[in-house]
Amino acid sequence: MAAMESNQPVKMTRIDSSTVAAVGYDSGDRCLYVRFTEGRGTYVYYDVPTMLFEELLAAESKGRFLNERLKGSYRYQKV
Repeated sequence: MAAMESNQPVKMTRIDSSTVAAVGYDSGDRCLYVRFTEGRGTYVYYDVPTMLFEELLAAESKGRFLNERLKGSYRYQKV
């Protein structure tokens, strides 16, 4: 189920994950948006290739994928 969030510049898609509530991707800016569960907020990861976003969507564990492939490799900040 996809839902446009008023405070996000991209469409966020809800996903089935215990740690990630929704993700969105801006291919023009190569920005990946990740909204975490339990009120931990939304983060934007910069300069993320489209292929990596597609791999995230296909990953069995979204949280593990973020920890192993994004954190520490891409600049990010809470939005």
